[in-house]
Amino acid sequence: MTRYIGLDIGTKRIGIAVSDALNMTAQGIESYNVTGDDEADIDYIISLSKKFQPVSYVVGLPRNMNGTYGPMCDKIKAIGQRLKEKSGCNVIFWDERLTTVSAERMLVGADVSRKKRRKVVDKIAAVIILQSYIDGL
Repeated sequence: MTRYIGLDIGTKRIGIAVSDALNMTAQGIESYNVTGDDEADIDYIISLSKKFQPVSYVVGLPRNMNGTYGPMCDKIKAIGQRLKEKSGCNVIFWDERLTTVSAERMLVGADVSRKKRRKVVDKIAAVIILQSYIDGL
């Protein structure tokens, strides 16, 4: 049985999700507030994910609607590379186009207040990224 950890890495928060043991569904773990120190953030992700023993991290890669890479891609790829080196797990980059928009719409549809949405939208986006990857397996 293998598990995956999904990450939606942003400048303020990192959404974190995990797959179930059968890789059928993704569940949100948390929205982590970044510290500004990439190494500390990576260490936190690794320590949090140890109990799940993931085989891979599925990291959302911000692409533009025309398929080109967005301005955050280099930073996300660098974080992914450090995550791979420090954790020993594979890192899979996955297209995250419109995941935050989808998460926001889902929360608006569920009548979640703006204040509460801000706290969970990144976690929901990580779930969408990971579920999309699982569905593609």
